[in-house]
Amino acid sequence: MRTDTKDQILAFVAEQKQVKAKLIIEKVELTPSAVFRHLSKLVREGVLEKQGTPPKVFYSLAEAPAVQEDYAFPAKEEHLMNERFLKIPANGVLQTGTNAFINWCLARKLDPIKTSREYLASVERFDAYKKEGLIDGLYKISHSLPFVALDQLYYLDFYSIERFGKTKLGELLLYAKQSQNLGLMKRIVGDVEGRITEVIKRFQIDAVGFIPPTVKRNVQLMRELERLLHLPLPIVKITKIRTPIMVPQKTLSKLEERLENARQSFVVEEQNMYRNILLIDDAIGSGATMNEIAEQIRSKKLCTGKIVGLALTGSFSGFEVIHEV
Repeated sequence: MRTDTKDQILAFVAEQKQVKAKLIIEKVELTPSAVFRHLSKLVREGVLEKQGTPPKVFYSLAEAPAVQEDYAFPAKEEHLMNERFLKIPANGVLQTGTNAFINWCLARKLDPIKTSREYLASVERFDAYKKEGLIDGLYKISHSLPFVALDQLYYLDFYSIERFGKTKLGELLLYAKQSQNLGLMKRIVGDVEGRITEVIKRFQIDAVGFIPPTVKRNVQLMRELERLLHLPLPIVKITKIRTPIMVPQKTLSKLEERLENARQSFVVEEQNMYRNILLIDDAIGSGATMNEIAEQIRSKKLCTGKIVGLALTGSFSGFEVIHEV
């Protein structure tokens, strides 16, 4: 890149604060392809930041990164952070691994090395609830719901853990749904596909039902999950009834209200009979919705074996409503 062109671009971006590529092209009088090459290089080098998605993409000068020490984490902590630590901060840029952990700590004025040991201890404490990679949630709902139609209920992970907030899967779920981001949804599927396949094999599942979404969105995570998993099994037909005013489960704080809402909101229209059925949802709070659907399957005699529930995430303590999801 010629120095004068680079300087021209940077000076113009600094003057405009935030600017589209079209105006930069007009300013430096180069071909669009040449300008985009320069812009891509400056973004890769961390000199410029790129915000937005086409056709509304803006370029601005990157903020100078905070001076960081060269932190030497113990091997076990470093491996854990690279595998499990993921955050999407206010700037909307997904961060993973040790860099994400360092930034998270420094933003809270915490020592990253000391906090990494605490993170390891916290993750190990919550992982102790997992057996063969699954968290058993049946005991919890059996002591809250008046009747449990599910034979088994599992979570792939907790939605959040003490002190460190949302888990990797919890963070991805929240922002995939809120932003209707297909890239994040594909990332979720890549993370859970193998584990869902293992559950299907382990429980000899013959058919799968995906819990319909209750909040209206143009891009629905559960529909994308069904499409991208493309499981070689029959799909149990479950319908969400459209009422004049939709009342999402997450807005209801009382268990009785959630039970009533589930009874009035979902219909199992399936006609075929199966031996073992797997019901999949993205997040479970009280378990009322999944249990209601299992109860309908039972009453219609559609299952001769077991009904297994699987949530990508579930809450850890009590039956608190997962408000954000």
